[in-house]
Amino acid sequence: MQHAKISMALSAVSLRDLALVQAVAREGSFARASARMHISPSGLSHQIQKVEQALDVTLFERGSRNTLLTTTGHRLLVQIDAILHAAEDLERAALDGAAAFGGELRLGVPASLGPYLLPHLIEPFPQRFPGARLALSEGKLRGLLRRLQEGELDAVLAPPTSAGHRGLTSSALFFEPYELLLNAAHPLAERASIALHELDAEQATLMAEAHDAEMQDALGARGANSDEGQIQDVSLESLATLVVLRGGYTLVPLLAHARLASIPRLTLARIDGDVPGRDVRLYWRQASPWQSDLEAFGDLIRALAATLPGLRVRDERDT
Repeated sequence: MQHAKISMALSAVSLRDLALVQAVAREGSFARASARMHISPSGLSHQIQKVEQALDVTLFERGSRNTLLTTTGHRLLVQIDAILHAAEDLERAALDGAAAFGGELRLGVPASLGPYLLPHLIEPFPQRFPGARLALSEGKLRGLLRRLQEGELDAVLAPPTSAGHRGLTSSALFFEPYELLLNAAHPLAERASIALHELDAEQATLMAEAHDAEMQDALGARGANSDEGQIQDVSLESLATLVVLRGGYTLVPLLAHARLASIPRLTLARIDGDVPGRDVRLYWRQASPWQSDLEAFGDLIRALAATLPGLRVRDERDT
């Protein structure tokens, strides 16, 4: 990048000084320009002389009733106007950048969460963060968190992960219970609610994030449900299709209820007893310049969760 070459004398000239030159040219009078710019006539004259000395030119003809620009003054006034317009553009750009998240929140969400939570943000996000745009990326949790670490994303909404992620911090948002999604031919498909111990673990097809030690214990499947074909890292719609094709059942998050209830040959049921589910957290980089904005975004999600039936808002300090 080439550095600007400006003399020491010109570098001492301020935008205010150039604005004074512009005012004298427009008013055609030092007296009127001094009143308009709220400066004494002697002070105005001194600042104009400073600009003329820095440029080594004479900008105005003095001594007549009206103050007139010289030929050189006319030519340089075009440049002065351009500089002042550029300064206004710079200020506007800086003000645009003062919007939350610098004007854009690049948010990552897993495919098992985004389509069901984000539609609820369409109205409250621009109301809470005017001037900021929401840019969304869907993907698998590991990839989203890697992109967050590398600066491609500003934040990620996702369930907790056991892997360590250096340089990231997170805030608890809400707990989302699971429901049972059963093939319509399942013997218990007519029931409105079912306890997990009533189900055959061998008939389960689980999404990857729901397959952990706690879930295996709840299904009585520790050591039994080890078939990789029963653990699917796919979208919820694809998971539902597998239940249609294979039979059996799966566990799905509550926010997806309306979407999944419309799929033929499937039925949804509540879980009796201790209901499993997933916690959702907001992850961001510890060094992010948008800390306060991201905390406010977390508050917005918690407030939204409080309005959605079945979700339990978490204290942001929950680990």
